Amino acid sequence: MPELHSATQAPTPLQLNARDLEQELAWFSRVLDARIKSYFAQEESPKEIDLTPPDLGSSESPYASFARHYQLSFPERTAIILALTPHIRPRLLDIFFIKNKNFDRKFTEFGGIFGGPDGDFTPTGETLAFILAGDDLTIRFGLQGLFDGEHFFARHNILRLTPSGDEPAMKAPLRLSDETLSYFTTGEPRRPDFGANFPARFIETQLSWDDLVLQNGTRKQIEEIKTWVEHGQTLMEDWDMARKLRPGYRSLFYGPPGTGKTMTACLLGKSTGRDVYKVDLSLIVSKYIGETEKNLGKVFDQAQNKGWILFFDEADALFGKRSETKDSHDRYANQEVSFLLQRIETFDGIAILASNRRENLDDAFARRFESIIYFPIPRPEERLRLWQQGFSKQSQLDQALDLEKISHEHTLAGGSIMNVIRYASLEALKNERTMIASEDVLQGIRREYAKEGKSG
Repeated sequence: MPELHSATQAPTPLQLNARDLEQELAWFSRVLDARIKSYFAQEESPKEIDLTPPDLGSSESPYASFARHYQLSFPERTAIILALTPHIRPRLLDIFFIKNKNFDRKFTEFGGIFGGPDGDFTPTGETLAFILAGDDLTIRFGLQGLFDGEHFFARHNILRLTPSGDEPAMKAPLRLSDETLSYFTTGEPRRPDFGANFPARFIETQLSWDDLVLQNGTRKQIEEIKTWVEHGQTLMEDWDMARKLRPGYRSLFYGPPGTGKTMTACLLGKSTGRDVYKVDLSLIVSKYIGETEKNLGKVFDQAQNKGWILFFDEADALFGKRSETKDSHDRYANQEVSFLLQRIETFDGIAILASNRRENLDDAFARRFESIIYFPIPRPEERLRLWQQGFSKQSQLDQALDLEKISHEHTLAGGSIMNVIRYASLEALKNERTMIASEDVLQGIRREYAKEGKSG
């Protein structure tokens, strides 16, 4: 078997996590063993349960960094490793399969859920309470604070009790989020999957700010968002402005389709090291009627405190001018909008909402933004830049192709120009040539006009 890494090669985050988690598992095994022995020996105050966790102060593993960042208490660290054990060392929990011989059933005090194809043991809140509290009600009651909505476990989407019905909360499974589980094992947080439970999709771009052609006024306003990213925390914390200002930053991007709104959001994320998630509100409203509040609430719960940029495309689909309330459906829709407005206002990250037309948005809603940025159709000189930098370096332009003339005669957004370039380039490849034909470009322009119901 090949070595995982040589003496001169630095260990990977995965390997560092594996090393530290071996220590954590050995410690947790001693804690569990001490509790079992203490409980069945009926000792009143089991001192051996207060075992000191491993010292990971000098470790560079993602797991150790997490433990230091949150300054995990003994109960918090125990909860984390208990929830992690079924994924990395499930046999440590086999002790909970022993039966209460007096009643020929499992020990109720162990908690846990038995199931799955192998009949595995899944720890619950009761399992954690047994390990840490035994029969001590004072300690047991105190543990419930770990699962309060204001605890960082919940606020940062790290660890939760996940009830499936009306059972008592402590009888619910104890689960790490997929993101946290991935971070503790591979060293990389897993991005949530797009779907009904998380109606937002991670978006990114391979392009740079040099590829984005905008008017100077628009670009200057975008710089204001970057300034918030760089100095917002200092403003709120060091300058003690958190008491006076709302958390986070909200911006409205508006303008015709294809003018760079989505690309700008992606570039803001790329240049500041933040993930960008796109929420298509028109899709959400049509696909999850009546559940908008619940599903988008999950997006905010996961994005909270992670520094994410949330990009709401076609915002006027949900935040447009409110119609008069005519029936219960209208009242419910307005309640959902009010809920989302509240979440956006208290979101501590960056929320960008995009709309094709500002006048479609409710005036009261528009006043809630820190900035409102217009993305106009590019002017002739900007369109020329888009044409000039859009084609592949592997291609050559037809001598008859006058890009300057085309830029002045055809008023197209950047997205439409790139559609034309795509069409003309594919036509060249189809005909086994590298030259971009003038007629193919003009045909591509006519196709774009046809989409808009224009002639050209």
